[in-house]
Amino acid sequence: MISLEGYPYPSTRMPVLARNVVATSQPLAAQAGLRMLLQGGNAADAAIAAAITLTVVEPTSNGIGGDAFALVWNGRKLYGLNGSGRSPQAWSLEQYAGSSQMPSLGWGAVTVPGAVDAWVKLSQKFGQLPFAELFGPAIEYAQNGFCVSPITAERWAIAADRYRDFPDFNRTFLPRGQAPVAGEIFACPDQARTLRLIADSNGEAFYRGELAEQIVACARTGGGLMSPGDLARHSSEWVAPMAVKYRNVCLHEIPPNGQGLAALIVLGILNQFDLSQHPVDSADSIHLQIEAMKIAFAEAYRHIADIGSMEVNAEEFLDTAYLSRRAEEISMTRASRPESGIPADHGTVYLTAADQAGMMVSFIQSNYLGFGSGIVIPNTGIAMQNRGHGFVVDKDHPNCVAGGKRPFQTIIPGFVTRANQALMSFGVMGGSMQPQGHVQVMVRMFDYGQNAQAACDAPRWRVDEDFSVAVEPGFSETVISELIRRGHPLVEDAQIFPYGGAQIIQRLPDGYCAASDPRKDGQAVGY
Repeated sequence: MISLEGYPYPSTRMPVLARNVVATSQPLAAQAGLRMLLQGGNAADAAIAAAITLTVVEPTSNGIGGDAFALVWNGRKLYGLNGSGRSPQAWSLEQYAGSSQMPSLGWGAVTVPGAVDAWVKLSQKFGQLPFAELFGPAIEYAQNGFCVSPITAERWAIAADRYRDFPDFNRTFLPRGQAPVAGEIFACPDQARTLRLIADSNGEAFYRGELAEQIVACARTGGGLMSPGDLARHSSEWVAPMAVKYRNVCLHEIPPNGQGLAALIVLGILNQFDLSQHPVDSADSIHLQIEAMKIAFAEAYRHIADIGSMEVNAEEFLDTAYLSRRAEEISMTRASRPESGIPADHGTVYLTAADQAGMMVSFIQSNYLGFGSGIVIPNTGIAMQNRGHGFVVDKDHPNCVAGGKRPFQTIIPGFVTRANQALMSFGVMGGSMQPQGHVQVMVRMFDYGQNAQAACDAPRWRVDEDFSVAVEPGFSETVISELIRRGHPLVEDAQIFPYGGAQIIQRLPDGYCAASDPRKDGQAVGY
């Protein structure tokens, strides 16, 4: 049983209880979604409007040139939308010969942006309001300016150095040669014009019209291989979500190329243990979660790719016998460094919305690392993503770079059902922190009965790619000492950014409980 009372961790937030709610990582975007609900729109309209607005008011984490995924409960059924783009058809492994990894900057990292088409597809299938109406708040903020929020300002200042060598980035996002500070008004009329073109053309301008021509022209000038056909061929795909039963609920994730499978593997392994017998935030509880997470990452980094290129059926990782075998490998007394057990045959925004008719939307979009590739299409305000960095340059790996292929994706929306009914839409943005955040939220709420806001406020741990473990302030020194004694290479990291940011909507018997993570500028709103 999850209690709406009890807040065991220091917090600057309280949950919002209402029949119509929106939670995002930036207050103006949350309110943009709320405006759609108040205008007679539904949760899909609210989510799309919030997502569009986030491209303007939180450009440090997402943009018009990014990707998106969504999970939508329409009151009867859960739908999945993979809105990630593919690499240009002209890409090949040979062009990256001599490199140990894919680039993170420049046209060599840019795949086809999918967010715009995801907005269109969601609106067509589930929306009530006219598509163009959903752009109102974003266009208003882009044209007339908005007050930059504090955490966004911090990330913007860091980005100023990273992208200093990209002239169009500087012209667009560094007014007077520097990042805007918290409270400063920032406007981008180029973005306003771009968003009007997208709104008026129902997205066609971006993939087959004026904006597509500008993207291709910029690519040709900069040595990129993006072609008109690459943009014109793009289409988001409706997919069947994958799920694992955990305790008395089910967690649902988008199937690969996303990394949601990693969260499902962890919970499948933890199903073999009774975490509730270990106190919350205890060394035993955290140790089990970390060890399961390392196993899941070993599989994810070895196998997850564009689903058509995977050598192993994703469902095999959720086989009960396999999960039991991996669980048996975990020692309660020592840390491990697991490897894949099945042989082969950081910038993001998350938002969620729910309405009184029962529709719930879990939505995530991203440019990947901060503003993305550094490429900004002149006179448009479009910052192009760098999702191509998610490929590898190992010819024998299923995620090896190739033309017309989707790369490994970090962004994952989450959704929870109980007895085949919607219970919770949630996400934890932040690169490899995302499946780890999903696991920690699930454990806190469904093993320990913590409410959504407490699950946002609680200290987090993080397993990095080298399997070292970082922990936020808030865990006791006794717990930290015990984890070190068991062999975890532990570091205490007081930065808030690497631990993600959650937004959660939990369904109540009549209405919803919405929570927003204090690690972000965000807000939960409702009526």
